Amino acid sequence: MSVGALSEEALNRLSVMLDNAACGWRQLANMMSEHPKFRYSESELTSCSLQVLKPQGSSGRTFLAWLADRSCSLDFLLHCLRKMDHQEAVQYLTTAMTEMIQITLQPQSQQAMLGGRVVLACRAVGPPGLSYQWFRGKEEILDETGSTPELVLCPLSPVHQGHYICRVNHGENCLFSQWSYVSLVNSAGSSPGCSSSLFPGSVSGLRIIHQPQSQAVSEGDTLLLECKVEANPPAQYEWYHNMVPMPQHKTRLLKVPCVTTAHRGQYRCKVFNLYHESWSDTATVTIGPSSIADASWVEVYRGLDTQEVHRSTIRPGKHPQEEIPDQPLLAKQFYATDKVALLIGNMNYQYHTQLCAPIADVHELTNLLRQMDFKVVSLLDLNWQEMHSAVTEFLLLLAKGVYGLFYFAGHGYENYGNSFMVPIDAPTSYTSDHCLCVQNILTKMQEKETGLNVFLLDMCRKRNPHDDIIVQPGLLKVTANIVFGYATCVDAEAYEVKREDVSNGIFISFLKKRVCEDEKVTVMLDRVAEDMGRCAITRGRQALELRSNLSERRSLTDQIQISECSASYSARNLQWAVAHVLPKSHCLQFDCGVTVQLGFAAEFSNVMVIYTRILEKPKEIVSCSAQLTDFPEGVDIDLKRSNQETLIEAGSLLLIKDNLPSPEVPSLYTRIRSLQRLRGDLTFTVCLHYTYSNMDEEVQERQPVTVGKPLVSKLNLHEPRQARAWSASSSVSLSSFNVPECSYFTEGFNSAASPSNTWSYNAKTGREVSTTDSPSSSRGVNIPEETDSPELTDAPKPLVASKHLPSNDSNYKFSEMCNFHSY
Repeated sequence: MSVGALSEEALNRLSVMLDNAACGWRQLANMMSEHPKFRYSESELTSCSLQVLKPQGSSGRTFLAWLADRSCSLDFLLHCLRKMDHQEAVQYLTTAMTEMIQITLQPQSQQAMLGGRVVLACRAVGPPGLSYQWFRGKEEILDETGSTPELVLCPLSPVHQGHYICRVNHGENCLFSQWSYVSLVNSAGSSPGCSSSLFPGSVSGLRIIHQPQSQAVSEGDTLLLECKVEANPPAQYEWYHNMVPMPQHKTRLLKVPCVTTAHRGQYRCKVFNLYHESWSDTATVTIGPSSIADASWVEVYRGLDTQEVHRSTIRPGKHPQEEIPDQPLLAKQFYATDKVALLIGNMNYQYHTQLCAPIADVHELTNLLRQMDFKVVSLLDLNWQEMHSAVTEFLLLLAKGVYGLFYFAGHGYENYGNSFMVPIDAPTSYTSDHCLCVQNILTKMQEKETGLNVFLLDMCRKRNPHDDIIVQPGLLKVTANIVFGYATCVDAEAYEVKREDVSNGIFISFLKKRVCEDEKVTVMLDRVAEDMGRCAITRGRQALELRSNLSERRSLTDQIQISECSASYSARNLQWAVAHVLPKSHCLQFDCGVTVQLGFAAEFSNVMVIYTRILEKPKEIVSCSAQLTDFPEGVDIDLKRSNQETLIEAGSLLLIKDNLPSPEVPSLYTRIRSLQRLRGDLTFTVCLHYTYSNMDEEVQERQPVTVGKPLVSKLNLHEPRQARAWSASSSVSLSSFNVPECSYFTEGFNSAASPSNTWSYNAKTGREVSTTDSPSSSRGVNIPEETDSPELTDAPKPLVASKHLPSNDSNYKFSEMCNFHSY
């Protein structure tokens, strides 16, 4: 086993121990040079030592990475550490290697006749040099098989009856197997010799006594297949799906919770022991519509009394589909009582690979959804608490007949049919306790009696090896209005394209061309899947998977009809507007006679750009600029990119300066991120720098500014809503998703207004101009928006300022792609 098999945590711990001058990585390199494979040149060692000059750089970690690249064994590393007398590293590595020991085959209790033969087997994997010791009770077995993986008891006598256990050793550390019991069965016909109770007259044997059965199940059901054998020595199991091994299934019972159409096909089990091997019969599993195509239409009730009641609803000789009368197409035009969307893009992970595309993906999809009259909350880089709170607030916007859309771009994984979204603060070896379960969100959305539930998950769906918890979401209702669009298929990865500028991920690159089509949601996503399938860059690497039970022709473009629920619609308007109110634009007068305008534009619901403009200055002042400083803790500001002359220099690649209502006067831009972490009012200082014509020395004036809580900071997403258990545990209680009647959305607002007007400041005239939205302008694109009115009675609507991202997706190269790692 090589150094590369160590966990990231173990490698980091070892690197800390090796980052010292007295007994560290340089001394280890000298010791390892006795092997030609691990001799490093002086220039290489110098390069390794320079790693300390990098942020969070480590020479020891770099050296261990070199050893892993050259397949250095753990035994040789341990030998060299002992040779250089690094006791701390020796002790830690020995313990870490012991923790890598795993028993893959446990000894099984057996019965046999007097004079027969029993083989107890125990097998383990781990670091090299494992040894075995067998014990009967507390007594060690010292015969020739007592130190091997298989303990042979032959011929059986009364002294062999009892409890047995195996100890797997590695150095001074060990791991015990489970107990097994050997019992004798008396038989009048038994005779001395090594004969098996299961297979008289033979040394060993294997026989399948229960074959896996073909069956039909529906999506979401649990698939159970069993293969039972009688064998001596005990048998091992390997399951195969369409002749492809299923390495995680190695017991007689194959259990697949929450099956999908991907689990359709043929299953076989290979059973084997030390001497024999056999294959089970083939079991064919059908899933979904094909499960009932050739079956009688039978209703089966399984009550608490475990009895089954069958009631046939099909006349003899009739196919079930023949019983469904032809129905005329419904003339009814489907509509929504409202349309709301929550979009989350996580990029800047603390302990995982950084992503690039979510910022562009969320921005682009926000623009498109707003064109279809969705109320959109778009958020970047949320930790666990912020994601939980954001989802809780999103649920408050839902009601009967509302179309709810949830989009997530970032790291993720899928275990046992449940999808998990990874927050930016998830630890290295995260589990479902550190993530949010999508199926739990769906369960809560159904309680709102929504008209359409759409989930677009732009993340990986590989299994998380650190997570063995089987989450049990609440029972889903049969609502026939659920659509899941996965950016990739089961156990596969999703990709983004690496570019210098802002570019979309693979999924959004294709989705954005179709999402506004006036088609049933599933039809639209099917076309996206076809587009991806025709593209050379995605073929064989990433394929969209659609899961749906949508029975009606509902589209994202359906109109909103509010006549039946105008009160709740107005309440949702108010709640949504609160999270999108910017500070009012205003002017500051300085003692020197300079007038500075402060303006605000929203890039996302939690990202804002503040700009300063010099509107008036005395003639005797030749140069003048207004810079922002002294921001509060919590908000995320890159000081190196603040007070820049262009939006791109300030880090905003999505807003375009020309679209902002701006006079012909230079501006300075500062981009503020993570507004959801702002715990109080946003305060900062405007520092005016100016120079008089007859003076060389620069003069400064400062004015403090308080602008309240802008955008999503009003929601206090950093505050806990409910207990953390809702996201993970298998005993999850959906009541943890319950939200109070009064939301943080309504905090600090006393007027029941609707966002009907746009107030923009004309810097040339100094007047505020009110412009009433027209139906066409309501289908606007993503903010930037500027407001001058602090009153909710005239809550702001967005001004148009979009950027069309590169659309020549066919020119992507696979070498430019990176994946959203699932763990």
